[in-house]
Amino acid sequence: MSLVVYLAAGLFGLSAVVLFRRPRTAVRNPLTVSTCVSIVLGSVVFVCSAPITLAAVNGLTGIPNFGAPLTYGMLSAYSCSLLILLIQWRGGPGERVRRMVLRSIAAYGPLVVAIIVLFALGDAHTERLTDLDTYYANTPYLREMILLYLVGHSAATLAMCAVCVKWSREVTGLLRAGLRLILAGLLLDVVGFQLTKYTAVVARWSGHDLDVLSTTVAPPMASLGALLCSAGFVLPRLLPPALAHARGLRDYRRLGPLWSRVRFVSTAPKPPSTWWQLPQERLHWREVSIHDALLGLAPYFDDRVRERALADARSAGRTPHEARIAAEAAMLADAARRAAAREEPPGAPSGYRLHATEVSGTDGLVELAQALVRPPAEITVREGTVRTSHG
Repeated sequence: MSLVVYLAAGLFGLSAVVLFRRPRTAVRNPLTVSTCVSIVLGSVVFVCSAPITLAAVNGLTGIPNFGAPLTYGMLSAYSCSLLILLIQWRGGPGERVRRMVLRSIAAYGPLVVAIIVLFALGDAHTERLTDLDTYYANTPYLREMILLYLVGHSAATLAMCAVCVKWSREVTGLLRAGLRLILAGLLLDVVGFQLTKYTAVVARWSGHDLDVLSTTVAPPMASLGALLCSAGFVLPRLLPPALAHARGLRDYRRLGPLWSRVRFVSTAPKPPSTWWQLPQERLHWREVSIHDALLGLAPYFDDRVRERALADARSAGRTPHEARIAAEAAMLADAARRAAAREEPPGAPSGYRLHATEVSGTDGLVELAQALVRPPAEITVREGTVRTSHG
């Protein structure tokens, strides 16, 4: 069981690291801070609940079962943090958000204190690493402590379920998908963890033994439910930038043919090369460098090359836009060849503006780059025809 909860804690922690990858920016965003705090507390709960950790805590403190109130207190703090996270996620007037956050803390702060006090008053001298809830289900004070932490966790879970159901009717897209994942995780926690715990404890009250529900079924169900909740909170935050970076990496690679043609002209300073540089940052640098190179090649643009290529593209049945891009690619290829060979620019400056320099973003550059990826013979024939006409 320790392996299962440690794995859940590790996955929890990994998502927090991803969200908090830029600390200076993250600490200024209450939503990011709340998300990371909740994930970290969830990881701590899993680590604390592992039998190996419980044994270590009990041994270090010299108090049998001291790991129990530690775990239950952390679970209550985690429940509170989930409510705060949901409050921050939904947003609203700042004063209202602060008031609801303070109410959540006011409700769960005394709950944590009560758990510790009840443990101190109870008699828990026999160490139990996996079945404490059922073993001490009939012990005064400890019985109340167990029931209190379960009720506190159930209250937070049911409140979140109600909010998720209501809110999911009002939103769409990734936010709705995230809320549904959270709701699935909460329902799994309710059925797989809380209900089995309540059933096992009540069975002990009535003289029956259903400890297997508490010791074998509940822990993995709690881990799976928490992971689903974590995915629900993280998905709307990480998926959009992840998709943006994926598009950035795709466009960065698609600009390769254009960059290989003009890179010798660019004078843009190259940023420090770091392995963790994000795709969008690499794309931005390549975009700036290509524009700088196009500016340097402008004196070599030959309208005759472009017009001949434009006529060929139109006769081949291309649309006006496709023909324009193909003609610009041919003119650019000719200009790059002239500049690389240190030839003199054509007589009169062209003054022609490429489509890629008239539109924002990288779409125009990508179109130009892809137009350069043609059978070499096609460009060679066009360039050779122009050179012949020059001769």
